[in-house]
Amino acid sequence: MEARAGADGVARVIGERIRQGRNGRGWTLDQLAERSGISRRMLVSIEQGSANPSIATLLLISDALGIGLPALVDMGRSPGLRVTRAGTAPVLWRGKLGGQAVLVAGTEPPDVTELWDWTLGPGESHATEAHAAGTRELILVLDGQVELSVGEQAEVLATGDSASFSGDLPHGYANASAVQAARFALTVFEPGVGGGAAR
Repeated sequence: MEARAGADGVARVIGERIRQGRNGRGWTLDQLAERSGISRRMLVSIEQGSANPSIATLLLISDALGIGLPALVDMGRSPGLRVTRAGTAPVLWRGKLGGQAVLVAGTEPPDVTELWDWTLGPGESHATEAHAAGTRELILVLDGQVELSVGEQAEVLATGDSASFSGDLPHGYANASAVQAARFALTVFEPGVGGGAAR
């Protein structure tokens, strides 16, 4: 029940921050829908805190608002030093086999950097479409093995292996093990967020 309450709280905070960002720009829901490519109906549900949007959906909305994903989900919002205590960061993806993606830290625009803690259950995978042009990512496998696919390339990374790749290509992560979870740290750098927000 506590996990559900925490997820509901994150959903409410995200919804309120989207509403504030939209209203601060004087945009209607229809204008945000047009700029983000997310349906008006979905935006209404997200702003009300009743939807569980995907990471990709949140990225589209935060990019359209020009604020970056960390600004939508950062529960602390204090200037200067921001500390995220263990177990308090928002879980933005939950897999059906026990995996999760936790956004543990991030910076403000215009050059947004995100730090993620990912877990993939045995046999679990996650694929994502290309991010904004110029996005770069770094991965460090902390436990198990992760098959990283970027565009047409794929590499299996073992514990301690790392890689850098273009996040502006379709990419994904997979745990081929049938018995062991895989865990990895992921850093995403997205330059120039908000450059087109005044459209």
